[in-house]
Amino acid sequence: MRFAPLLCFLFTTAVTAADNDPVTVDATKYPTLQAAFDAVPVTGGLVILPPGKFEITEPLRIQTEDTRVVGAGAATCIVNKNEDGQPALILRPPNLDKDKKAKLWRVQLADFRIQGQEKSGDGIFAHGIQEIYLNGMSVDHNGAHGIHLLDCYEDPRITGCILTYNKKCGIEIINCHDIVVNANHFEENEDALHCTDSFNLCMNGNNIDDHLRHGVIIENTYGSVVSGNMIEECNGTAVILDRDCYGITLSANVIAHHLEGGIDLRDAHGCAVSANTFTIAHKFSVRVSKDSGRITLSANNFCNTYIGSGQDKRPAEGKTPMSIDEGTGILLEGASHCTISANTFSGLSTAAIWSTSACKGMLISQNLAADCGRKLAAGSAWFAVESDTPGFITNNLEAR
Repeated sequence: MRFAPLLCFLFTTAVTAADNDPVTVDATKYPTLQAAFDAVPVTGGLVILPPGKFEITEPLRIQTEDTRVVGAGAATCIVNKNEDGQPALILRPPNLDKDKKAKLWRVQLADFRIQGQEKSGDGIFAHGIQEIYLNGMSVDHNGAHGIHLLDCYEDPRITGCILTYNKKCGIEIINCHDIVVNANHFEENEDALHCTDSFNLCMNGNNIDDHLRHGVIIENTYGSVVSGNMIEECNGTAVILDRDCYGITLSANVIAHHLEGGIDLRDAHGCAVSANTFTIAHKFSVRVSKDSGRITLSANNFCNTYIGSGQDKRPAEGKTPMSIDEGTGILLEGASHCTISANTFSGLSTAAIWSTSACKGMLISQNLAADCGRKLAAGSAWFAVESDTPGFITNNLEAR
C-alpha cells in the first residue's frame, strides 16, 4: 500500500507526457511547406522535407522550439523568388515584436538547399534562437547574407555547410555567444564571415576561397579563436580585427593569395598571431595599426612561391595580379608593445618588418630573414622599424 501513491504519480506523468510529445511531420502530406511547419505543436517535433524544388515568393517561418527540419540533401531545394529583399527562411519567436526578451530554443536545420537570386534577401535569418544548430545546409546565390544570426545568444553552431555566391556575407553573426563555426565551405560571397558585438567565436577547419572582398571580419568581439582554416584568394584581406577586439588567437591558418593583406589588426589588443603560413599576400602579410597593441606575433612563416633550386612557382610578372609571385612581411603603423619573435621571412618583395610611423615599446628578436627586399633598393634594411625604445631589434639573422 505504501507504493500506491508513487505508482499513481508515475502513471499520471506518463499519460501527460504522451499527450504533449513532439510530433513527426511528413511535409508531403501538407499542401505547402509553411503548412507543414505550422503543423508542429509548441512542444516541437521533426519535419521531414522530400526531394524536389519548392519555389516561394514570401518567407517561410519556423516559430516553434525543439524543432528539427531535415531534407534529402541538395535534392531538397527551396528557391526564393521574392524580389523585395525578403529572406527565404525566418526562424523567430512569434511574439518577439511585443516581447523583446522572447526566445526560441533548439531549432535545427539539416541537409537541404536554399537558393536565392539577386533581389532576394538572406537565405536563413534567425533572430532570438538559442542553441541553434545548422548542419549540412547548402545556401547559395542569395541577395543578402547566406546565414544571418541576430541575438542567437546561447551556443549557436554552424557545421558542415556550404555557403556560395551570396551577395553579402556567407555568415553574418551579431550579438551571439559561445559560437561554433566548424568545417564549412565558403566560396565567392562578398565576405565569408562577419562576427560583430559577440563573444567566444570558435572558427576552425573551414575552407574559405575566392571572396570578392574580405575573408573573416571580427569586430567588438573578445575571447575567440580562429585556427586551422584555409583562407585563399580574397580580393581584399583574409582576416580583419577591428573595433575593440581583444583576447583573440589567430593560429595555424594557411593565408594564401590575397590582393591586399593577410591579417589586418586595425583595432585589437592582447591578441596572439602564431604558427600561420602567409604566402602571396600582396601589400602586407600582417598589419598592426596605431590603434592596436600588446600583440604577440611568433612562429609564423612569411613566404612567396619559392619551390627550391632557385625557382619560384609563379612568374614575377603576369596578365593579372592574381597570376604573379609575391611575398610580404609585417607592416607596423605606430603599433605599441608588441613582441615579434621566431618568425621566418623569405622571398619577400618587402622588408621582413617595416614601419611607416614610430612604434612604441617593441621587442623584435630571433627572427630569420632570407631573400627579402626583392623590390627594394639594394642594401635596404630588412628590419626597418622606427621606435622610441633603443635596442629593441636584437638577435635577428639576415641571410643575404
